[in-house]
Amino acid sequence: MAQGLGPNSGRVVEFGPGTGALTRGILAAGVAPADITLFEMSPDFVAHLRQTLPGVTIHSAAAQLAPNLVPKGVARVISGLPLLSMPSGLRHAIVKAGFDILAPDGVFSQFTYRPNLPISSDVMADLGLSLRKGPKVWLNLPPARVYHFYRA
Repeated sequence: MAQGLGPNSGRVVEFGPGTGALTRGILAAGVAPADITLFEMSPDFVAHLRQTLPGVTIHSAAAQLAPNLVPKGVARVISGLPLLSMPSGLRHAIVKAGFDILAPDGVFSQFTYRPNLPISSDVMADLGLSLRKGPKVWLNLPPARVYHFYRA
């Protein structure tokens, strides 16, 4: 998920960081803490993230509120949210929020454990998106697939 990120990548927003495993990968890639913003709804995870990730901006808020809290021009949105288990309207709102804050050439990266796409073809068509399949991560348990979405 952090592949291609580095010290000069620009701002990164993560939806659903949980305990911060992906966030630590983003930091390890060289992205400065000041360039990372997290959206997490679990109060317990928010407290843990604030304690373990100094310098990272953490919003105790839903991902779909990102356009109200983050200036446009983000280089990458990384989502660990279980989109496929959410109602279609909520999935659409979350993906739209991600693209509302992305720079024109920004990337929305999403992983899933399921074999089908995490963003439906209807949402992709409505938002004018294209996709590039990323790697299957066999060392993850269960194995996960990464998808990168772009404006078409």
